[in-house]
Amino acid sequence: MSFLAAGFTVATCARSPTDLAALAAACPGQPLHTLPVDLSQLADCQRFAEFVLGLGQPLAALINNAGAYVPGRFQDEPADGSRLRELLGSNLLSAYDVTRALLPTLLAQGRGHIFTICSTASIMPYPNGGSYGVAKFALLGYTKTLREEVKAQGLRVTAVLPGATLTRSWDGAAVPPERFIDPADVAAAVLGAFRLSPQAVVEEIIIRPQLGDLV
Repeated sequence: MSFLAAGFTVATCARSPTDLAALAAACPGQPLHTLPVDLSQLADCQRFAEFVLGLGQPLAALINNAGAYVPGRFQDEPADGSRLRELLGSNLLSAYDVTRALLPTLLAQGRGHIFTICSTASIMPYPNGGSYGVAKFALLGYTKTLREEVKAQGLRVTAVLPGATLTRSWDGAAVPPERFIDPADVAAAVLGAFRLSPQAVVEEIIIRPQLGDLV
């Protein structure tokens, strides 16, 4: 975790307590605080925000990185629209709800940096993208709008758009690891943007595998 290595106190969350325990075990003695929550649920977003504020420390950066990927065409999705609502909850509303809960504190500080992990699917449609693509397009629109609203109040907002990144969502794919972005590179790009002076902001970071997108 790049911010932890840079000396920041970090609060993070996940749905799996086991994953959080493994993360904590990999960072012994570090100022890492974890909470098991499901950010697709409004109540859990609010609970995580209260957990963060309860640490009593200034908010240097918020990184919205919750999300889920389910491939499929619109015509094959459930007729009740549940797939779109599911993916909007995990990919869009998670960022909206956590940011909204922490925004009063960030605005009162007059400083802070909000990163939203979008996707190259936020700027171009992919075959079999379905409701995932809709959610990611909406997430980028939300991030752009947020930046316009808060830029005069001292807050920086950055959209991060990675292509295929070597995470567990690609487990089982018959693709060599070198065709993916290393997650550490995404983290380094975020930390680099954060370290700019207050009078500069990187509005968007687009990162793709060196050999291009996976389709």
